[in-house]
Amino acid sequence: MTSTLPAVTTPTVPAQRTPVPKTGSTPRTTPLPSRLRTSRADLILCGVLLVAVMTVQGWNIADYPALSDDEGTYLAQAWSVQQGNGLAHYTYWYDHPPLGWIQIALLTWIPSLISPESMTVGSMRIVMLLVSAISAVLVYVLARRLWLPRWAAGLAMLLFGLSPLSVVLQREIFLDNIAVMWTLVAFCLAASPSRHLWHHFGAGMAAAAAVLTKETMIFVLPAVMITMWRHSHRDTRKFALTGAITACVLIGMSYPLFALLKGELFPGGGHVSLWDGLEYQLTRPGSGFILDQGSGSYGVLQSWLYYDRVLPLGGLAGALLLLVTWRWSVTARALAGPAFTVAILALVALRPTGYLPAMYVIQALPFLALVLAGGAASVAHGVLRRWRSTDEKEFVTRARYAVAALLVAASAAYVVPRWYDGDRTAVTADANAPYRAAAKWLATEVDNPEDTRVLVDDALWLDLVHAGYEPGLGVIWFYKADLDPAVTKTMPRGWRDIDYVVASPTVRRDAADLPNVKQAMRHSTPVATFGKGPDRIEIRQVRGGSTASTTGTASTTGTADTADAATTGGDR
Repeated sequence: MTSTLPAVTTPTVPAQRTPVPKTGSTPRTTPLPSRLRTSRADLILCGVLLVAVMTVQGWNIADYPALSDDEGTYLAQAWSVQQGNGLAHYTYWYDHPPLGWIQIALLTWIPSLISPESMTVGSMRIVMLLVSAISAVLVYVLARRLWLPRWAAGLAMLLFGLSPLSVVLQREIFLDNIAVMWTLVAFCLAASPSRHLWHHFGAGMAAAAAVLTKETMIFVLPAVMITMWRHSHRDTRKFALTGAITACVLIGMSYPLFALLKGELFPGGGHVSLWDGLEYQLTRPGSGFILDQGSGSYGVLQSWLYYDRVLPLGGLAGALLLLVTWRWSVTARALAGPAFTVAILALVALRPTGYLPAMYVIQALPFLALVLAGGAASVAHGVLRRWRSTDEKEFVTRARYAVAALLVAASAAYVVPRWYDGDRTAVTADANAPYRAAAKWLATEVDNPEDTRVLVDDALWLDLVHAGYEPGLGVIWFYKADLDPAVTKTMPRGWRDIDYVVASPTVRRDAADLPNVKQAMRHSTPVATFGKGPDRIEIRQVRGGSTASTTGTASTTGTADTADAATTGGDR
């Protein structure tokens, strides 16, 4: 990519389309990009690529990657919404806005009606395919609306959908995946070629939905506004931006209004509050500087790069170059929104005292793909079109195509083997056999599960609910045994009121900071072990444990006695 990135001009796009002018606005006489639904070539290409992406992402989805506690939490909260038990399977303490798992509840509603016992993390990952499919199509649509040629839009879709990093993370039931879908909707509406005011109003609504799904998407809103500024008509630009901002703010205010109406906006005796939830998220211990080799953030970065280096590093380099050449390059200005998004998310991740969850990179994946595809389009234009004249010698033209072919072959030789290995693991490996075996043992080997109390991580919580354990107080999300007064008051003897601990990697990691869980682990004996090494799952029977001493019943979906009913672990 040169210092003066050229526009992707008429020879590489349909004849009715012209490049974005170098001024900040598009005159009325500039033909607008053709709509995807009226272009047969776009529809065929997008459809074929979508089948390929969904095949790779869907194959073996229940078995890889390993189930996570966060996935189980979001699905259990969605189950609680479906059952009419409240916004969470325990006290809802404003850790995240509830819109994310309300959407999951809607997505899993039909499967749960057909087969209630199948609503477990592995089987319900299938609903994430719908989210991934919509997001992949939106990446293609946005690429075309940002003036990328058809082949580059297809490349962006493949980069987004087939990177091993994307395959692993987009399979999982994470709020980030749903929030990214809404963010892409906002970008597509902001870049609408029709430039209707309702499109911009809709972009504001979609942006608000993204933030209410995962609050960290608020950092991306300036990039949405930049895209809208560049693609709106100068005569109606003020109305467009005002409408989008107004829609976003009004819908976003529904969250604090909900807390206010419940009397939980500010801290007080005997209840949780939105203020406490925000304070926890803003003051939670940081994971260190991402480039410090001894920090947790560095470990997260290495886990991303373990799956794929091409999309994160290539996309980041492309975004930085686009921002540097913004004044001279039409392509850079066309991709200003995605490039700015990547830059914002990178700066947030670079905070020395910030907390970096493993799923954070999900928010950047579509925009990394877009800027990387845009850079490829610029290089292709520079090799094949720039400085070309009508009297160019035939051997020069052949040399241009030879260079282009060499670049394509070199890129494919580097990327394909690495992506093949990563995607092959995703479609063949079984990382969840220990979880399935542990769930089966607890369902068949424990007498009277309805009278048994067992500590588990949330990845197994719904499995045991379907196996007959009492939700909330029988099968207990292990954090709650120490952190939720609605649970601890039913445990007058503390850890002695627990019968079993399912020691998954998550439980073993976090037990050190949870006294009841730590003591239950210490005074327990393994009765079954599934898997080997650090990923093993041990079912440990607590010595002297008894459910007979449980006194009282407490609602696990109502308000906790104090505002300390907080959870930790993963992104929560």
